[in-house]
Amino acid sequence: MSERLVGVVGGFIAAIGAVSMGLYTPAMPEIVHAFGTTEAMVKLTLSTFFGGFCLAQLVCGPMADGWGRRPVTIGYMLVYLIASVAALLSSNIETLLVARFFQGVGAAVGVTVSRAMVRDLFTNEASARVMNLIGIVIAVGPAVSPTLGGLTMHYFGWHAIFVIMVLLGLAVVLTAVFVIRETGTPDRTRLHIRPLLSSYGRLLRSRHFMYPTMAVAGATGALYTAATILPFVLMQKIGLTPTEFGLGLILQTSFYLSGGLLFRVLMGRFGARNLATAGYVIILAASALIITMLSLFEPTYLRVMLPMACYAFGISFVMPQMTSAGMAPFPQMAGSASALMGFFQMSGGLVGGSVAATLSDPLFAMALLIPSFGVLAMSSYILWRRLPPLPPVILR
Repeated sequence: MSERLVGVVGGFIAAIGAVSMGLYTPAMPEIVHAFGTTEAMVKLTLSTFFGGFCLAQLVCGPMADGWGRRPVTIGYMLVYLIASVAALLSSNIETLLVARFFQGVGAAVGVTVSRAMVRDLFTNEASARVMNLIGIVIAVGPAVSPTLGGLTMHYFGWHAIFVIMVLLGLAVVLTAVFVIRETGTPDRTRLHIRPLLSSYGRLLRSRHFMYPTMAVAGATGALYTAATILPFVLMQKIGLTPTEFGLGLILQTSFYLSGGLLFRVLMGRFGARNLATAGYVIILAASALIITMLSLFEPTYLRVMLPMACYAFGISFVMPQMTSAGMAPFPQMAGSASALMGFFQMSGGLVGGSVAATLSDPLFAMALLIPSFGVLAMSSYILWRRLPPLPPVILR
């Protein structure tokens, strides 16, 4: 498993969660009418996806440590595939809520296993390079999926979106079966409750894990929360069609992708750590711009999406360094560390999406929540920078 192969395959399986959101968001207002339900209930379908993702993270990580990366990936992706079929056949919002929950459960394995594979095989700058490549691959999915979702819904209806998810689930299962090779050393003792709780307890007590984790969770939590809010801002407040909405999100994802490519070019000269600092400064500036644009001016496409695009650009500088920093001290529990980090990331989306669902004005929700996540991310990063260097000891 070379750097390039791990980066491409890891990015592909990790992107399933983001693609499942990107394909789905253009259809959210239409699903309100199709099922005769409320906006809050349809927003809840994203929150249940995040909930399933969060809970499954805590289980699939230790399972990947105990049974191996490959079989766990196959099993969870089968869950995603079955849930996608259930979503396709849904006839009411309650069934869709359950299906979206289990889609989140199945998709959780992608992020967890991709990070664990990187930690199994690479360290230091090599790890950051592979994490960066994974981030670039992940960026392609969200860049394409909203547009694909909007066009699919326009021409074939919202059910066809879940047909695409079924096909994606099948593709990932086949990739796991025929491409992925086992990179870890399965240890069944990691499945026992006491060692599992001990592993999570050690991670939760470690500032070298928690500060980078919260620095990542704050940054990505903003994007996941925005995914819940933006359909109602851009389509209902500004008046974009589903196809225009899908095309409009390309601005955000292209900034993320451009940032990832630029990071790859600059890393050798400036180092991943210094680039992460620049990324957090950009996130904080974008947060201030979001507050200004949404509080003082009438909303337009550029006033909403340009600050979010800058925010995403900053995140692309942050993710490789901070993900590697949080996982590097824990090679013997890479799956558990990846799982807990993913849990906090998706919890940001769950909390942000749930709060957004309770607020009647999506513009106010966006101006409040996205900058709040930016402040959390920057504060956690500053605390991490102040930590003393970690002794070169393998923690077990």
